[in-house]
Amino acid sequence: MPLSNPAEWVTAFLAATIAIVLLGRSVPWAALDPAGQQASPLAAAALSYLQRPGLLASTGLLLLRLSIGLLMIHHGQEKLADPQQFASTYVASLHLPFPLFFAYAAGFSELIGSWLVILGFFTPLGALALTSTMAVAAYQHILTGGFNIYVLELVLLYLGGSLAILLIGPGRFSFDAGMAPLLLSGFGGAASADDSRLQPAAIPIESR
Repeated sequence: MPLSNPAEWVTAFLAATIAIVLLGRSVPWAALDPAGQQASPLAAAALSYLQRPGLLASTGLLLLRLSIGLLMIHHGQEKLADPQQFASTYVASLHLPFPLFFAYAAGFSELIGSWLVILGFFTPLGALALTSTMAVAAYQHILTGGFNIYVLELVLLYLGGSLAILLIGPGRFSFDAGMAPLLLSGFGGAASADDSRLQPAAIPIESR
């Protein structure tokens, strides 16, 4: 259900922020650092991406995610409130088939992608959805109005912000960072200390 008044927006913002910060503080980051652990290169790279080191950097990413996500929700709700109008006004100018379908796709991409970015939950998918819709929006503005900075500036800000989140990762204050060790444990993640007891050992056999 769409948020209908500023009080609900503030409540949702504070709830998401508190939940993400508490999650970030509850994870033993030093123990999850892939450096020095027996992890596959893929798992180490994924952990490094999802658990971007640095408190200030993670705080900055949290603020960027909340800003981009909360503002983009409005655009997704606006498209879904009247998809036919959006299809006729914007999608039709791109000469794409099934404009109404793409209108719904853009609306849901912005709405669902925004929540994924806000929560830091499957952040790459959410950031990719926002980046894709903003790239198409920038192309549409250039196609119809040329390189008009007053028309393009908001779209390019959203595009740059979502692309930065996609490339840098969600930061430590995210659900992705908290779930990363569990999700990657079966894909070449770090070996635990107890695994040494399960290593094969040579058994001497006496000959007669």
